[in-house]
Amino acid sequence: MHKITRDDLMSLEQYSDVRNDFRADVMSHKRNRRIELGTNAALYFEDRLTMQYQIQEMLRIERIFEADGIKDELDAYNPLIPDGSNWKATFMVEFPEVDERHAMLRSLLGVEERVFVQVGGHERVFAIADEDLERSDDEKTSAVHFLRFELDADMIQALKSGAQLAAGIDHENYRVEISPIAENIRASLLADLD
Repeated sequence: MHKITRDDLMSLEQYSDVRNDFRADVMSHKRNRRIELGTNAALYFEDRLTMQYQIQEMLRIERIFEADGIKDELDAYNPLIPDGSNWKATFMVEFPEVDERHAMLRSLLGVEERVFVQVGGHERVFAIADEDLERSDDEKTSAVHFLRFELDADMIQALKSGAQLAAGIDHENYRVEISPIAENIRASLLADLD
């Protein structure tokens, strides 16, 4: 996928005019890019459209219109766009109660490295987590992580030939496997591999 450039972005005024429609389109698109991993975790797969929306929103919220500020946003979000051989996702651990969330984040140390996808009968592909910065410490993990799943050519070909896709977590304190992933999500993620 091509990275976003300044030329791809709308001015603050242009974005203001189309924001509601653009947001509705992006929210519809995102419904095909979310995998719930049990009741307390989810993967939100990013792509060019989700990142353009994020950048436009940041520019709007922060009232950024100068070249350096726009470049900073592009530099921050472009790495989350898939490169054609991988998927990039935001992984969220979602416990609504604060005390339970704190306890679970302590018991799920390292969970971000135990999230996986699996194509057909191929080996599981475990996530490469938080390449931008460390989000965990020795005592607890973070509720939000950025993950990359690197697929080999055989896996990509298998997906293009109709192989099923599974995803899950294989952590001693949280195990779940979703198989097969719904076809609308599989089809959306397949588009990232061109």
